[in-house]
Amino acid sequence: MTLVVQNVTAGYGNITVLHDLSLTVADGAILGVLGRNGMGKSTLIRCLAGLIIPQAGTITLDGEDITRLPPHQRARRGITTVVQGRGIFPRLTVMENLEMGRVAAGGRKRNRLDEVLGYFPRLKERLAQDAGTMSGGEQQMLAIGRGLMTDPKVMLLDEPSDGIMPTLVKQIGVTLCEINRRENTTIVIVEQNVPMVFSMAQYCIVLEKGRLVAEGTCDDVSRSDVLLEYLAI
Repeated sequence: MTLVVQNVTAGYGNITVLHDLSLTVADGAILGVLGRNGMGKSTLIRCLAGLIIPQAGTITLDGEDITRLPPHQRARRGITTVVQGRGIFPRLTVMENLEMGRVAAGGRKRNRLDEVLGYFPRLKERLAQDAGTMSGGEQQMLAIGRGLMTDPKVMLLDEPSDGIMPTLVKQIGVTLCEINRRENTTIVIVEQNVPMVFSMAQYCIVLEKGRLVAEGTCDDVSRSDVLLEYLAI
């Protein structure tokens, strides 16, 4: 599904974070969103997820205006969000967390459990375990798996590498690319981990104080002075 953000301004109360932001995420693409802390990356994810309603501008999904749709209605149109900090239910088992994802899909009853466990075999070993007792990396796998249970067309990920060992970060990145390739799932990934984004995304944007200051292929961005100027790399 093609996701289009057009002239979006958004923030919290009287504080404006995103300023007249426009971008297009093509069907089946992986878009990396880069920028330092406080530059508006997570606010963009919240706007796309429906957690924040823009003050101005529009968001469309395959031509349908979803700017003011609440999160549950966006989920039923195929958008799933993996929030920063994972957002799992720690007192529920792994299996119960995955079932919560299927419930969120609403009328779409396709059961994707076997596929999810195929992508994340470690979860299969822990179906009866309380989610809160797993490692950070395992919890991130669970959060992504729960998102996949909604049978999404668009997946939004906010800092999926946060607090995870490097070996698991690499594994999760490879799995996300596999999901994208096999299922043509459109992915928007917000990350401070620049190497992870460059290993996954076809295109990148860089935000600075809520404004789009650079965009292009990852090769284009990596060869420019953008990394030094806006990411201090």
